[in-house]
Amino acid sequence: MGDLTAKLLVLGGGPGGYTAAVRAGQLGLDTILVEQGSLGGTCLNIGCIPSKALIHVAAEYAAATKPSPFGLRLGAPSLDLAETMAWKDGIVGRLNAGVATLLKGAGVRSLQGRGRMLDGKTCRVETDTGPQTIRAEHVLLATGSAPVELPALPFGGRVLSSTEALSLAALPERLVVVGAGYIGLELGMAFARLGVRVTMVEAGERILPGWDAELTRPVQRAMDRLGMALLTGAEARGLTPDGTALRVATGDGGEQAVPADRVLVAVGRRPRTQGFGLEGLDLTMDGAFLRIDARCATSMRNVWAVGDITPGPMLAHRAMAQGQMVAEIVAGERRAFDAVAIPAICFTSPEIVSVGLAPAEARRAVREVRVGQYPFSANGRALTEAEEEGFVRVVARADTHLLLGIQAVGAGVSELAAGFALALEMGARLEDVAATVHAHPTRGEALQEAALRALGQAPHGV
Repeated sequence: MGDLTAKLLVLGGGPGGYTAAVRAGQLGLDTILVEQGSLGGTCLNIGCIPSKALIHVAAEYAAATKPSPFGLRLGAPSLDLAETMAWKDGIVGRLNAGVATLLKGAGVRSLQGRGRMLDGKTCRVETDTGPQTIRAEHVLLATGSAPVELPALPFGGRVLSSTEALSLAALPERLVVVGAGYIGLELGMAFARLGVRVTMVEAGERILPGWDAELTRPVQRAMDRLGMALLTGAEARGLTPDGTALRVATGDGGEQAVPADRVLVAVGRRPRTQGFGLEGLDLTMDGAFLRIDARCATSMRNVWAVGDITPGPMLAHRAMAQGQMVAEIVAGERRAFDAVAIPAICFTSPEIVSVGLAPAEARRAVREVRVGQYPFSANGRALTEAEEEGFVRVVARADTHLLLGIQAVGAGVSELAAGFALALEMGARLEDVAATVHAHPTRGEALQEAALRALGQAPHGV
């Protein structure tokens, strides 16, 4: 096969890569996208989408099994896990096809195979029909991330990564989850709601150590109601010799064996910078990540990088925003990545949303702040759904009332994230939110109420 040429080569077909390729195609750039696996990357195939499908199934199952406070009585539900997995895989398949359609519609050429950079402009792709060389004026690196594997608990057999946990053929009776960050806790709570006995093992002193402790307390209470066990300050040391339990070192210097049919290791993700020839390029690193500037440019001319291989939160929506920006820069537009706030969501039960600065972070940045918090126990919509756990909180400068952060914990609060982010991006003040008419009865009213409380004007004092 002859060499291919392009204006832009995108290495990686995940959210950052395919979004960049589609936008580049829309802008008339000759673009080739290289992806070894399925289009959509980790998020679509083995991460965000399938995990949310499983979480939804778990929520529906739990709702059918717990006593109703309003008189609804149901029989004992049953779950056909094979049907659940088929439904989940069908959603993934539909979205895969959608990405392929978007690329084709934008005129992007897609090549399936393992790509390896030979230099800053040349990539060799091992395809099913043989090697193919691509030469491009610009290269966008979007190779994503992979689960971190513990030396004492290599993946395989009873030890699962999040990938295998989302494709189980049968539910285990006892599941131990190593790592109580957002991935481990999302999946751990989902399995607990499906009736699995779950034990969380966390090296830190509390769940979700990267999140504001006030936001995590309702999640801790929900774990207690589900009967989930939690070991904090604990180190996973490997399986027992017979493989039926996890050896856990406790904070007092002792060790205990936690019975487990399966062990899910969810201690984080690492950037995928090895195996693509990047080590042979003159790329400046930032720890394990590729160093980039505000335009997502690397240290090599016309070599760009987005998403999980760059410093910052490993979130699909960040990668998408970066990818679209890079495509527009290559097309000649003047752009820079200057997001005021990137929403972070933990799809536990209840859900958590954080946009911008938490109170402690804000006080370190500007010293004097105003904080307003409104509980869902005073929100009509939450009460009529029998889901009153949680609150919305706003954080603003004390002098100008400029919003610095908005957080929430509660049922369905992930859908409030867009409004939170928009308020921060538009430079809203407390008065702007307080004066905006919010529909009643909705959970979104809690944002207005929180702003009014921060101003000392709450009409519904609680």
